[in-house]
Parts: sequence; C-alpha cells; structure tokens
Amino acid sequence: MNRSSQPPVPGGRLTEPAERLDSVPGPYGKQRRKQTDSALAPDLSQMSMSGQDTLNNSSPFASAVKSSSRGGLASVARLVKLGRCKNVVVVAGAGVSTASGIPDFRTPGTGLYANLEKYNIPYPKAIFNIDYFSNDPQPFFSLAKALYPGSHRPNYIHYFIRMLHHKGLLLRVYTQNIDGLEKLCGIPDDKLVEAHGSFATAACHLCYTAYPAKEAKQAIMNDKVPICTFCAATVKPDIVFFGEDLPQKYFLNTQDFPKADLLIIMGTSLQIEPFASLVNTVRSPVPRLLLNRNAVGPFKKVPLRRADHMELGDLEETVRRFAEMLGWNDDIEELMRSQETLSLPTLISSPLSVDQTSCQSRGAPAGKETSRSRAGGQRGASSGSEETDSKSSASSSQST
Repeated sequence: MNRSSQPPVPGGRLTEPAERLDSVPGPYGKQRRKQTDSALAPDLSQMSMSGQDTLNNSSPFASAVKSSSRGGLASVARLVKLGRCKNVVVVAGAGVSTASGIPDFRTPGTGLYANLEKYNIPYPKAIFNIDYFSNDPQPFFSLAKALYPGSHRPNYIHYFIRMLHHKGLLLRVYTQNIDGLEKLCGIPDDKLVEAHGSFATAACHLCYTAYPAKEAKQAIMNDKVPICTFCAATVKPDIVFFGEDLPQKYFLNTQDFPKADLLIIMGTSLQIEPFASLVNTVRSPVPRLLLNRNAVGPFKKVPLRRADHMELGDLEETVRRFAEMLGWNDDIEELMRSQETLSLPTLISSPLSVDQTSCQSRGAPAGKETSRSRAGGQRGASSGSEETDSKSSASSSQST
C-alpha cells in the first residue's frame, strides 16, 4: 500500500533535539532549522519547565521530592485493588527491555548512542535521521543487522503489562521500543501501539510503497540495499526515523489518554516528542505512576502534582514489588512459564544469524524530536529505568 497518498497529520513527526537542530550541520552541510511547527506548540509548552521548577540531583528539594513519592506503589496498588483503575494506559521506553539484555540508548558507556564511532557518522542520532539515511543508508543497514529481533525474550516487566490485560485493566500500551517483545509476550495487537514502528514490515522510504519484510531483511543481512520496485529508492524496515511520520495508530492517544483512570510510565527518559508530551494529556485528577531510574519530564518539578507518584530504582525489581502488592506475582510467573513453553518451537524452527543473536533490537531513538504520522503506515524495539530510550527510530523515530 502506498502510504504517501494520505496527508500528514499535524503534530505527528518526530524531530531531533532542539540543541542538535540549532547548532549542527545536516548531512548536506546545511544548518538545520529549529522546529517551529505551530501544531506542536501546545504539547511542547506543557513540557517546558523553568530552572527554579526543575529538580536536579544536587537540589535541596531532591530529597523532599523523593520522600514525597514514598508509598507511591502502595497507594496505587490500593486503588487498583479497590477497582478504581479499569482503564490503565502504560507508556513504555527502552528501560523496559534492558532486563532482556537489550541496551538502551542513552546510558553513558553502554547505551547505543555511545557505541557508534565505527559508523563514521557526524553525530550519534544521524544514524536514525531520514535525511542522512537518504544520502547514505549504509551506516544504518550495518547497524540494523544487529538490531533485527529474534534472540531476546520478554522479561518480567513485559509480562506485568500482559497481566494488566489478562485482568481486564489494560486500555492500551504505548511503547517506543522496536524490539517486538510486547507482541512476543502475548499482548494483543489491539492493545498495543508501537509508536516508533517495528521491523515487522518494510517500505520505500521515499514513496512508502510496501515491500516484503522478509526480502528486505535478507538483503540487509547479506550487505545488499533493498530497492523499491516502484520508484527505485531505498527500502527500509518500518521503524520511524527522525524526520518521518508516526504510524497512524499512534493517534489513538487522542481517545485513550482522556479516558485513562491510571497512567503508568516506565523505563523512559521522556525526551522524544511528540511521544513525551502524551503523559500530560490525562485528566488532572488521574494518578500518574513513574517507575524509572531517574525523575523525568513533569516528575522533575517541585512539588509533584497531587496525583503523581514515582518509584525510582531498578525497574524490574520495582515492578516485582508492585506485582507482589497486587497479589499478581504467582500469576505472572506462571504466565511466563506457559508463554515460554508455547513459543519454544518457534525459536527452534527459526535459527538466528550470529549478528542477530549478538545484539538484537532495541526501542526507538530518543531525544527531543517530533514526528508527523505516516498515515496508514503500520510500522512494525539495569533493568531499569529510563528509556535511555528505546529506540524509537521514530517518526520522526526514537526511542529513553
């Protein structure tokens, strides 16, 4: 299907961080202009914070904010057990998948962006920039051989989200990850929004004509460039790059977030727009629970909003404690065992290449950027914490 035939949706394009847009030459030697799309202004304004309102680790208010979040898990668990939360929305970033062995994007030394020197790119996020890709796709294709899903398994955090669905409480999960682990653990398609796409499909990056995903993967794994049969431009997996449109399904958020009665934010740095501003679109009385390594986004403000709670530290460990408070731990452990047994034959019948098993897919690139939604385009990757961000290659990608 040619997805270019539909008009762009306002506010749906992923863009790179403002500091990068303002000061770094683009792949063609030109200065990139600062994003001025007026359609994004309301979202971006909600994320702005003055220096005096922002929490940093050295602030005298830091300990006060941390102490104010104590008991957050217990408070939210009580609401769930009382039946007060029946439309739960989950926002997930790269930190959700680090317990599966998939590096996030931003952790110093181990994150994806810290290990791209060999690709000879002008700056780390260029590897997920659609203009750079159009000019030189080889760096991304070299990296993609390690990013393709296949060798990693869902972890306890993924199954916690699956249990929310099993209990009839999950309205939707919005993930920045492109690793496909949400699907693999059994979360149904209608409950999942892969905001930054996935490797499940492929298309021409120029005209959006669909291309067989298996053929695209085979070409990339054999160091060849897949070519569009319609316009002869380069084909790529449907993960969203900076400068590209977000998948149409992303815009379910306009229905879901106003309906939510609990928002759980986990494993994300909340740095990629417009995804990051979604957390500000729930109604003000709705509880927001941040499970992360560090305070991010609106949770850095002092004081916290009355309905906000956060629990900082190792994400998998925190989610296990939350599940125990809810009385779900045994159910989750059993679900993990049964799901792994069911999926084992698939793993055995689908041997992976050495490159695939070495690194596998991550979430989408993260850094403040915006994206326009690829209309009709269904794109389809420390335990803890911030997304440092799952690669949202996103639409514009990415992806902490």
